[in-house]
Amino acid sequence: MSANKLDDKDVMNILIDTALSSGASAADCVLSRSRGVSLTRRLGKDETIERYEDFDTGLRVFVGNKIASVSTNENSETAIKDVARRAVDMAKIAPQDDFSLIASQEILEEFPINEALSVDSYDKVEPNIDIIRDRAKEVEDTALSVKGITNSDGADASWGEGETLLMTSNGFFGRSKKSNHSVSVVVIAEKNGKMERDYDYSSKVFGEDLKTSKQIGLEAANKTLARMGATKPVTGKYPVIFDPRVSRSIASHFASAINGSAIARKTSFLKDMLNKKVANTSINIVDDPFLERGLGSRLFDAEGLGSRKYTLIKDGVLQQWLLDLSSAKQLNLKPFGNAKRGISGPPSPGTSNFMILPGKITPENLIKGVSNGFYVTDMIGSSVSMITGDYSRGASGFWIKNGKLSMPITEATIAGNLKEMFMTLQPANDLDFSHSMNSPTLLIEGMTIAGNS
Repeated sequence: MSANKLDDKDVMNILIDTALSSGASAADCVLSRSRGVSLTRRLGKDETIERYEDFDTGLRVFVGNKIASVSTNENSETAIKDVARRAVDMAKIAPQDDFSLIASQEILEEFPINEALSVDSYDKVEPNIDIIRDRAKEVEDTALSVKGITNSDGADASWGEGETLLMTSNGFFGRSKKSNHSVSVVVIAEKNGKMERDYDYSSKVFGEDLKTSKQIGLEAANKTLARMGATKPVTGKYPVIFDPRVSRSIASHFASAINGSAIARKTSFLKDMLNKKVANTSINIVDDPFLERGLGSRLFDAEGLGSRKYTLIKDGVLQQWLLDLSSAKQLNLKPFGNAKRGISGPPSPGTSNFMILPGKITPENLIKGVSNGFYVTDMIGSSVSMITGDYSRGASGFWIKNGKLSMPITEATIAGNLKEMFMTLQPANDLDFSHSMNSPTLLIEGMTIAGNS
């Protein structure tokens, strides 16, 4: 075995060249390097400090329509050549797959990378462990200083960076680098033997964009105290408003329902709805890979296709599916550069920065328009069928009485059907970009709420 270490591009070239010379008709390779540090602090003491540094390479080989995928963390020439040959041997005895493929030269030319754009997805400033600790310390100390907060479930602060390289036997090579900073805290309040807990957090590409630790701590404490004395709601059918920290789950249901793999398998309740109305006319949904400092931003997808910004739902009408090469081929459509993948698995359709666009009404006025309803701030459990659209989730939050938030609510179940829910959605104007899946406050006109009979 060679003692010389290869650089990343050499590793990928050797893997692909060896696969081709061993009988593969095509191949692609993903290489990932990541490193970071995370710290958990509770009641003024460090509980855990973890550092990681990972290196992995994934190779996918094609022998005609037969495919195999392998992964390795080796980077010596002898070892990676053995990996490539083993992958080809595996592919030769694999079942036929008539839809998986790598991007042809024509498709790569049709979807070039826009080199003039910068998504600003990497922060060069690496915080040392003292900065990480200070973030966790300040967020917990702030929350615990609020009167009524009796305990902490811990504060976390972390930083990480990762670099991903993609190479295909058709000549594509791309490299992307990302960073992430995050801070969070969970605190507890207790009164008359009953405990409530809540949290707040911030996660950003750049450390300078994080909410301050004091702000996070205060919000976590205030949210926890507001839950004290929570009761079950009265069972019935009422308007429901989703706070942004839970409304993004509605956005994720849209993304799942229009995923090309689900459409090809006919396992989505929207499978026959292309170019038809699927939501309220106030609903517009965009997938924007070019959002600066966005957590899901990228210049190319996991198959080497240059990224594009798409409007997926316009004025409630479904415009297109999320497609990778395989699902596009199954549906006899052009791909849209929506592929995502891990190291050892095949690509699949996914999102970049997926968002329900804001409306014109403020969240306050959305609440004012409800005389009797439920404002949801937290959800647990999930019984959601993407085949039928049937929806049921545990929820907590606040009752809306005469246009104002009143008593806290716990142990509620909200239920409905996503097809009907989408049709009555009304977005507020408070969209932010705290995640790669984002949504403003959302109103759904009528859902079944189960609590006290």
